[in-house]
Amino acid sequence: MNFPSPIEEKTFRGHSFYLKRDDLISSEFSGNKARKFHYFLDHNFPHITKVVSYGSAQSNAMYSLSVLAKLKGWEFDYYVEHIASYLEQNPHGNYKYALSNGMNLHVGRGIPTPTSKEDSLFIEEGGRQKEAEYGLKFLAQEILEWKMEQGIEELNIFLPSGTGTTALYLSKAFSVGVGGIPKPTVFTVPCVGDVNYLKEQFLMLEKDEKFHPKIITPSKKRHFGKLYRDSYNIWLELQADIGIEFDLLYDPHGWLTLLENPQIFEKPTLYIHQGGLIGNESMLRRYQRIYSENIKYKR
Repeated sequence: MNFPSPIEEKTFRGHSFYLKRDDLISSEFSGNKARKFHYFLDHNFPHITKVVSYGSAQSNAMYSLSVLAKLKGWEFDYYVEHIASYLEQNPHGNYKYALSNGMNLHVGRGIPTPTSKEDSLFIEEGGRQKEAEYGLKFLAQEILEWKMEQGIEELNIFLPSGTGTTALYLSKAFSVGVGGIPKPTVFTVPCVGDVNYLKEQFLMLEKDEKFHPKIITPSKKRHFGKLYRDSYNIWLELQADIGIEFDLLYDPHGWLTLLENPQIFEKPTLYIHQGGLIGNESMLRRYQRIYSENIKYKR
C-alpha cells in the first residue's frame, strides 16, 4: 500500500482543481476499496476462515475481496443474481481476476444473510459497513495535513457515490476533532440510485445527518451500468486533456455533475480519484461494441 496517495494540481475545461490519486495506492486495492478494507488488512482474525459477500459480477469490491481472502488464506463465497452470457463465455475484468484468485461464485441463489458463524466474515455489497470508517479516517487525515501544508483555509471535496460509504465516513471524519480550522465540505452525487436511495444508504451507517455529505442532484438521470455517449465522451476528454484514466462507471457521472455545478470550484476543490480501473476492461468492451470504435485498453 502506497500511503499517503499523492495530490496533483490539474486544469480541466478552465477549472483548476486538485486530484487525490487514490488510484495509485495499489493495483489490487486501489481507491476506496483500499480505504474500505483497510481495517481487515490491518487486523488479525484468527477464527475467520471464510469471507462472504454479494453484488454484481463485475464489482470492484468483489475483486478486492478476492485479493483480501487470498492474502488472509480465507475462502471467498460471492453471490450474484445473474451473469451475462457474454461475460460467462468470455471472462474478463474483475470477474476473471476474482475467479483466478479462487472465488467461489454462487449464481441466482439470492442475497446471503449475515451469518452468526464465528468462522465467517460477512461483507455488505460494495463494502458498506462500519469497519470502513477506520480507513476513511486515514484518508481524512492525509487531506487535512496536505490542506495545512498548502495553506488552504476552505476546501471543497467532490466524489461520486455508489453506496456512499466513502463520502459519508470522509465527511464524518472532518466533522470530528478539527478544532477551529474550517472543515472541508464533502459533495457527492448518487450513481446507483437517486438522492433518496443515497440518503437511505447513509442512514444505514450513520443516523446523525449532521455528519452526512452534501448530495448534488444531477440534471440527468443515468441508470447505473447503462452506457451513455456523453459519459464516454467526458471519459475520453479527461484522459486526453489531463493524461489520467478514470473509472468508466462512476467518474463520468461524477464529472458531468461537477461541471454542471461550477459554484463548487469557487473554493479550492479536491476531486478524489477512487480507482476501480480494472473494471474499465469490461466497460470499454461494451462501449466499443456499441460505438464500433477501436480504442484499445492498456494497463
